[in-house]
Amino acid sequence: MKFVILTGMSGAGKSTALKVMEDIGYFCVDNLPIALLEKFAELADVPGAELQKVALGVDIRSGQSLDELQNVLDRLRQAGTSFDILFLDSTDEVLVKRYKETRRTHPLAGGERVDKGIRKERMRLEFLRKQADYILDTSNMLTRELKAELEKIFVRNQDYQNLFVTIVSFGFKYGIPTDSDLVFDVRFLPNPYYVEGLRAKTGNTREIQDFVMQHPEAGTFLDKLEDMVKFLIPHYIAEGKTQLVISIGCTGGKHRSVTLANGLYERLKNQEEYGIKIEHRDIQKDALRGK
Repeated sequence: MKFVILTGMSGAGKSTALKVMEDIGYFCVDNLPIALLEKFAELADVPGAELQKVALGVDIRSGQSLDELQNVLDRLRQAGTSFDILFLDSTDEVLVKRYKETRRTHPLAGGERVDKGIRKERMRLEFLRKQADYILDTSNMLTRELKAELEKIFVRNQDYQNLFVTIVSFGFKYGIPTDSDLVFDVRFLPNPYYVEGLRAKTGNTREIQDFVMQHPEAGTFLDKLEDMVKFLIPHYIAEGKTQLVISIGCTGGKHRSVTLANGLYERLKNQEEYGIKIEHRDIQKDALRGK
């Protein structure tokens, strides 16, 4: 039997993850009382039982009985029951934003602000995060990206290192992305903005890509950046980092940064050790402003 305990922060996407798990063949139960968890595992683990893949959603809604969960997990291990813990996380800032967008009240906030409820929840769930076999940081994930990561783990059974890399192109005149871990400035390259016929195009077009990459220093930059990122990622994984945001900026975030962000993504995408996606934050801002 494949037995998964799905847990994590409220607002990090557990309900969505359970739906995905159900779609890929798991029998899913959400918010099962902690007192019933052992009995459920025992019934599901009977040889020849119909349930071969089970996912249980456990979170802060369990209330005070959550404090008993560690003892339950210890007894399951002692009984030889094999299980994985999947922990969904997100930054406090993103969680606050999601609560505001949905106008929901955090279960631990009471009459206080949402961020205080989030801090309380994070403290109470820390023991689960420390034991998690898989940690997915959904801060920058779309639903389809979360689905892809879950399928990578539970369908294709690939080794998963709990790291998700986001490559972001941006314009310095609009500010550096606040969640950046690594920031690179490519304004040293010639700017297509000042070339007639190229201003309105973006780094997603062949014309801009050819213009930027015709300069040898652009290729050299990509070679060195790729080498450094590939060196850093295993060390970030070893330190338990779950989210890496690599930001590449030019003046407006439309030409050079887009081209080089695309180039880095192409060099890193064909691997299975971590999840990866690309975003072009400011690519359309000049058009929206009529510039």
